[in-house]
Amino acid sequence: MLTQILNKAKQQLEVNLPFVLYRKPNNSVVNAGFQSTSSVFNVNSFDEKGFVFAPFNSESPIILLKFDVFLQQTYKSSIVMSKQEIEYVSNTEGKETHIDIVKKAISKIENSEFKKVVVSRKIEVNCTKDPFLLFSSLLQKYASAFCYLWYHPEVGMWLGATPEILLKLENKRLTTMSLAGTKSYEKDKEVTWGTKELEEQNLVTEYITSALKNKVDKLLYSKVESIRAGNLWHLRTKLTADIKNESLKSILQVLHPTPAVCGMPKEETKFFILEEENYNRAYYTGYLGELNFKEENLRTTRRKNTENNAYKSIKTVTELYVNLRCMQLKDGKAILYVGGGITKDSNPEKEWKETVNKSKTMMYILNTA
Repeated sequence: MLTQILNKAKQQLEVNLPFVLYRKPNNSVVNAGFQSTSSVFNVNSFDEKGFVFAPFNSESPIILLKFDVFLQQTYKSSIVMSKQEIEYVSNTEGKETHIDIVKKAISKIENSEFKKVVVSRKIEVNCTKDPFLLFSSLLQKYASAFCYLWYHPEVGMWLGATPEILLKLENKRLTTMSLAGTKSYEKDKEVTWGTKELEEQNLVTEYITSALKNKVDKLLYSKVESIRAGNLWHLRTKLTADIKNESLKSILQVLHPTPAVCGMPKEETKFFILEEENYNRAYYTGYLGELNFKEENLRTTRRKNTENNAYKSIKTVTELYVNLRCMQLKDGKAILYVGGGITKDSNPEKEWKETVNKSKTMMYILNTA
């Protein structure tokens, strides 16, 4: 049980103080960080230490929670998400507007202005459920995702279960991924990928490879694989490299936002998103996670004529996740954010249905918690 962590978080919320609860993918440890003041701290140099909460628009301030108290508790999921899909009536509000934006995006791609652009929308539903209950439900349902509940009185409350890591940096060793392409999970059926999804995923991989090429050494990438995230399938390629003398800030500047959440070319598609989506993404498709945490490793070596000796090493670790499959809790409502990548092969009606399918991740939690 998470009694200690949840009680502490409830106390923070009662007095309007910042906190974050989070669990990494396929991990049984829930982490909790608490800030003792309501001050808003920002990330500037990326030499800071704390929990990062960054918006989609890379020109907007990045929030940093500075932990005055840090707790951890082991938590095992007692419920495995059913393979049976949850049924609910899809809200078609905003459908026409979304399809119109998708058509505009396709037109620009056909005119060679873009190669790909990600178009998103928000869904507002009434919600009075306890946020801690929703977070507990996320932990139970989505074991392979990065699950979190984040709060700052000056910014708001967000929670989510994201399948995508932006980057992990252990000293100088970098790990990242390209994650794109979406298909609905169907029980007892293997996923089959079409040209649209394969091209979309390849564009993201090509972009990341090109962006990192002159900043890293020993860049390696895996074969494309299908991974399941809740009721969805995605295509994923893992990339690893050694960074040279580059700063973390310079690496993030070229990676965020990736084509998986923005498009190609970056600046043109970002401008299209900010102008055409008709709403503010805020922290949706931004990133969040640990910045410059210290991890202690113990390794034991056996040497001739000596007893076992334990050696301690300290490494600096940054682990950041793309803020997908998320929602904001505000004024008795849950605001869900969903989107999809548009390419020349996109079909506007199918793109709408993809956002409906993606909304099920958070809708499942709202309907079952």
